[in-house]
Amino acid sequence: MPHELVIFILKYGYLAIFILVFTQEVGLPNPIPNEFVLIFSGYLIFLGLLKLPLMILAAVLADFAGASILHTVFYFSGGYILKHKPRWLPISVKAIDNRKMRVSRNGLLSIYIGRLTPFIRGYTSVIAGLLQIRSIVFLPVAMITASIWATVYVSAGILLGPFWNRINLNIYNMKYIMMIIFTTVLLAFITCVMVRRYRAVKINKP
Repeated sequence: MPHELVIFILKYGYLAIFILVFTQEVGLPNPIPNEFVLIFSGYLIFLGLLKLPLMILAAVLADFAGASILHTVFYFSGGYILKHKPRWLPISVKAIDNRKMRVSRNGLLSIYIGRLTPFIRGYTSVIAGLLQIRSIVFLPVAMITASIWATVYVSAGILLGPFWNRINLNIYNMKYIMMIIFTTVLLAFITCVMVRRYRAVKINKP
């Protein structure tokens, strides 16, 4: 973690976490991915400097607010924004087109998976807006995935607390930890979806 960012989080606590998560979720660049921020905040919980319920609440509200704003903006004016996109806006039109194809092919499940995937979560909110997925459909998905995402990464930071000094010396290995966490959550989520579908089919059989 950059020293300045550590000082910012230690000084402002939950407000700092909210600001960092929110700004990145609305497309503004941060010096470090939100997943790293949440893992570090979990470490601070392990040290007793932050409280788990308040940390989860701050992260979930920030993520949900950012995702809701992105979805609303692109729902109503996405075409115009992409056509006149300023250079500083960190949104790749090519990446958006690729995600649109996947979402169109796989439906709402792709929104869930995209919202749980590191580095493309913001794109998923944009795609949902561009595809005119209504707020009544998208917002519950945003809240559910924000809760899962925040809880998993903060919990990972708590569990990694006793080994933090060793991990901190190899910070670039954190990306592999993130991928392991993501893969585990994704497999669990897909398993739950498949089980629910199987039970629904079994019940509806004559």
